[in-house]
Amino acid sequence: MATAVYDEVIPVVQIPRSRNARSLWVSRAMLWPALAVSIALTQIPFLATIFYSFQSWNLLQDPSPVFAGFQNYVTVFTNGSFLSSFLATALITSCTVAGSLLLGLGFAILLDRKFLGRGLARTLMITPFLVMPAAAALIWKWSILDASTGFANWALGIVGIAPVAWGTDAPVASIVMVLTWQYTPFFMLILLAGLQSQSKEVLEASSVDGAGPVRRFALITLPHMRSYIEIAVLLGSIQLVQAFDPIAIMTRGSGGTKTLSYLLYERAFVGLNVGEAAAYGVITVLITIVIASLGLRLLFSIFTEGTNR
Repeated sequence: MATAVYDEVIPVVQIPRSRNARSLWVSRAMLWPALAVSIALTQIPFLATIFYSFQSWNLLQDPSPVFAGFQNYVTVFTNGSFLSSFLATALITSCTVAGSLLLGLGFAILLDRKFLGRGLARTLMITPFLVMPAAAALIWKWSILDASTGFANWALGIVGIAPVAWGTDAPVASIVMVLTWQYTPFFMLILLAGLQSQSKEVLEASSVDGAGPVRRFALITLPHMRSYIEIAVLLGSIQLVQAFDPIAIMTRGSGGTKTLSYLLYERAFVGLNVGEAAAYGVITVLITIVIASLGLRLLFSIFTEGTNR
């Protein structure tokens, strides 16, 4: 029997180049309003801050700004406040990141297991990250860390430890505790995503081969979590550099808690020195840009390595 093979010819419809260009122009034009609003809300104030950083203008003494060149920047780097605030920012940020990372990893491991009410537990665990920073600081200051009626000193009294005046005796620890409580859910969500992305077949194979939970975590899970840990640390550090509310409400910058963000507020709204405050603001933004640039470069390298695998 002879079999006839018929080649079906499907016509190819070519879209005119002018139509492609028109659709591309329309899609780009729809982004212009959002881009214009973003520029107006971010870049124009930053340019104004740069302008005032070169002016000498104290609202209590000077009727109008006077050009001062780099005098404000010289003052920033020579009066000693910048270095101490930078060190305070680095200390609070590093301690908070370390604490949030360890607690977030522990909670992520627990929530990665199947148990009754896991969805409700996940919802409750992310609640601290949804609380307004000012409200969280007030709750911790008066309900938990108050020297006479706080829950922390009540718990210490049960085990026979003398009450602690957290705001004056341990101000840095107080700020670190509040920020760790607030940012642990952020780290937990990223690390939980990493735990859920690892291959279950590999874990089951290693278990069959005789590897215990500790060895599986150290040799399989932890190397897989490296990228997620780096992402959490970098993004968390960028956000924590800007922490302000707990410091302003709980310690007012005393006891080694005067970070760069609070120092800027103090110069602008307490000392009313617009020029010097603007210089602090420009330097703080530049430091944040450097941290963000390094973080983004590392993130891109992580994603590139993941794609190559």
